[in-house]
Amino acid sequence: MSVLKVIEVLANSSESWEDATQNAVTHASKSVKKIRSAYVSEQSATVDDGKISEFRVNVKITFEVV
Repeated sequence: MSVLKVIEVLANSSESWEDATQNAVTHASKSVKKIRSAYVSEQSATVDDGKISEFRVNVKITFEVV
């Protein structure tokens, strides 16, 4: 039987929501091992002068507790 834990990570990117999600997983994997999934629960963006300047995501990361 596996025990799983979920943490919530906030991340951003100037490129895209996909890049922001990858940033969340990359950063979390520095201290969390055995990541199983990433669920984007929210997306938002900041706007400057009518253009998106930053993409933001709230990501729920599931990993196995050893």
